[in-house]
Amino acid sequence: MAAPVEVAVCTDSAGQMWNCAVWELHSGTSLHTYRGGQTGPRSLALLNGEHLLAGQLGKNYICAWELQRKDQLQQKIVCPGLVTCLTAAPNGLYVLAGIAESIYLWEVSTGNLLAILNRHYQDLSCLVFTDDSSHFLSGGKDCLALVWSLHSVLQVEQSKVPDPRHVWSQHTLPITDLHCGFGGPLARAATASLDQTVKLWEISSGELLLSVLFDMAIMSVTMDLAEYHLFCGGSDGSVFQIDLFSWPGQREKTFRTEQENGKLFKGHRNQVTCLSVSADGSLLLSGSHDETVRLWDIQSKQCIRTVSHKGPVTNAFIVLAPASMFNPDCKPTLPLPKFSKNLLGTESSEGSGNEAVMLRLGMHRQGSEKSYLERAEKLHSVMCTTLDKNSLGDQEQLKIRVTELEEEVNTLRKINKDLFDFSSHIITKPPK
Repeated sequence: MAAPVEVAVCTDSAGQMWNCAVWELHSGTSLHTYRGGQTGPRSLALLNGEHLLAGQLGKNYICAWELQRKDQLQQKIVCPGLVTCLTAAPNGLYVLAGIAESIYLWEVSTGNLLAILNRHYQDLSCLVFTDDSSHFLSGGKDCLALVWSLHSVLQVEQSKVPDPRHVWSQHTLPITDLHCGFGGPLARAATASLDQTVKLWEISSGELLLSVLFDMAIMSVTMDLAEYHLFCGGSDGSVFQIDLFSWPGQREKTFRTEQENGKLFKGHRNQVTCLSVSADGSLLLSGSHDETVRLWDIQSKQCIRTVSHKGPVTNAFIVLAPASMFNPDCKPTLPLPKFSKNLLGTESSEGSGNEAVMLRLGMHRQGSEKSYLERAEKLHSVMCTTLDKNSLGDQEQLKIRVTELEEEVNTLRKINKDLFDFSSHIITKPPK
């Protein structure tokens, strides 16, 4: 069986020769090009290893290609507004799009629009799922990064507005990039901002773990799979490497360029908008507005390959190539449906001719059953109570043990005194 092949997937804002290009990471061999349109920043996603989705720059539609058919005309998914960012769930079941300040959530199998989330106050800039598809994060120009539970979003009634699990408001300027590590709801996430900081968070608790201050705006951020290093793309073309394992206990850090010469990747001449790390953690891919994509050796900080584009690079990431990409006879498991522009359950003249049956389970229990967040909070309180009881029990056992040891010490002291008195009496006894 052949080893998995890592490929680089890249787009630029010009789109003169193609919309998206795929090339083999280690050899640089061009594998596929997909034609039609120009993809916007943070708007490229692989869907279930079968389709490539690209939100079009300044347009109100998403282009979709079957991975193995590079010569095909793209399928267009019309959206209610301009697409500013796009992502797909790793399990292939859902697609998220940022349209103005709203988040649109579609179900892939049916094309139904399941939710529209309106908790940002300005346009969205980035969206990302956790690796287990249980949560997703959103960042916008309103300086907010929000963490959403997919389960909570899906179970809320249409008349109610879902609440995010966490609201991270510590940035003071627009969010430029998000990266989520591995671990599902226990993962760590990084946020980059124009306020010259990168912040590292814990998704489960929402706690801020680390904040790093730079001397320039940060346009992109990523981590290696082991989360040993944090890579940050600057507005002047520099890429910074932060060693996460070297700062135990520190919550704030200032990256001083003059003192960190061995932690810089220099070569780009304009802002670095995309960063991605290979699976083995040895290679770093960067895309920039200087119209180049560069591949770096992380250990030596040397650029080992440069790929020129016709315009500013909008997307560049490393991914294990799906098997369908190299098999021209492979067909998607299911064709992409028509994506609805109206929320599921609302009346629309557009969908009057489309008859469907919607099955909703557990309606007889609706309103009486606690929500996911309420059950999680109750479980947390029970665990804390149990922990407190255990702590109190341990303290009582410790007091009893200390008392027993003190009694034993007193007994030994009495025996020692008796032996001393007896010895003294024998020694000082006058001879007969």
